[in-house]
Amino acid sequence: MAQPPASFTPYIPANTRLREFTARAVVVGSLLGIIFGASSLYLALKVGLTVSASIPVAVISVTLFRLWAKLGGKDATILEHNIAQTAGSAGESLAFGAAVTMPAILILGFDLEVGRVLLVAVLGGLLGILLMIPLRRPLIVQQHGELKYPEGTACAEVLKAGANDESRAAADPAYARETAVAGIQAKTIFGGFAL
Repeated sequence: MAQPPASFTPYIPANTRLREFTARAVVVGSLLGIIFGASSLYLALKVGLTVSASIPVAVISVTLFRLWAKLGGKDATILEHNIAQTAGSAGESLAFGAAVTMPAILILGFDLEVGRVLLVAVLGGLLGILLMIPLRRPLIVQQHGELKYPEGTACAEVLKAGANDESRAAADPAYARETAVAGIQAKTIFGGFAL
């Protein structure tokens, strides 16, 4: 008989009110998605493989918002960083999907018209979203602790390490020890990324 999934305590409790879906998070995520999507598309068409951009997008997002805060703007919450990271990662994923379907379109004898490629990318993205809605609970929630998502875990650690004081204050008390050393982790992450 299978054991019940391990209980999961989110970093930010569900009843917490923090800024999340803001214009600046969407804009930063979209711009990073375009940049990494273009590089991923080029790399996939040139050499036939690509790398994931989730972790670099998370690090760059935290860096850009920190720079904005040092220039006098308001620092982003961990939820805004999550939106930016997700948008950037989704843009890169769409580019990869387009890169692997473009040769198939050519093999089938169709021309690579902008409208056709755009239609394939949009429909592929919508299909991915529509499939993720019913799969979220069984794959993410119920399999927490069972299935390993190393890249997702790494992104979460980057975002937690880069969390601002407002986000750390709103974090679940179960993460109190983690948030106490987050400043040291952030310095290590940014130093490694710079290197």
